[in-house]
Amino acid sequence: MPLSLAKMRRQYTLDGLDETRTPDDPMVLFGLWMEQARDTESPPVEANSMALATVDEQGRPHCRVLLLKGFDKDGFTFFGNYASDKGQDLATNPWAAMTFFWPGLERQVRVEGQVHKLDPGLSDAYFTSRPLASRLGAWASPQSRVLDDRAALEALLAQTERRFINQPVPRPEHWGGYCLRPERLEFWQGRADRLHDRLDYRLQDGTWQRSRLAP
Repeated sequence: MPLSLAKMRRQYTLDGLDETRTPDDPMVLFGLWMEQARDTESPPVEANSMALATVDEQGRPHCRVLLLKGFDKDGFTFFGNYASDKGQDLATNPWAAMTFFWPGLERQVRVEGQVHKLDPGLSDAYFTSRPLASRLGAWASPQSRVLDDRAALEALLAQTERRFINQPVPRPEHWGGYCLRPERLEFWQGRADRLHDRLDYRLQDGTWQRSRLAP
């Protein structure tokens, strides 16, 4: 029997989002929501997973799921291959958007802003903390490039393992961190009958301005 997506519907039942009881700083609210997501979401959902959208030089959008690796007053941190498709997009157009979705909490957060590369020292520190297999993979994979087959990738990994046998695996120059500095965050809380709560924070002259948006 064909799957009827039109009939798939969920009723949202958790508490709403009251702007009179939320922090003036959206990064504080994001931290609270991330902590709650970490404590309540269960595998296979990863609380720090996010969709990252970029735009290429032809104005075409591209979106993929990544893992957030840190956040503070300066922004949201993630890592990847600078030569990948997303790396090329960001080199051409630094504007990007993130979306976090936590179904257990009936919440999502949208983030928009400009992206810049992290200081090399910070990228080195994170790279060193990764498991050995992940460090080797960063060297072996020509991310986003066409491969003949799986065997070609495994051959590249074997070659990399031989290259670094019995020696440290440094961070490759083509791999490192990014930070998205937010200029807008929207907090979405599911509500009954699709009358969802949406609180929109926008950075204006260095100050966050908060508004409620219609669902």
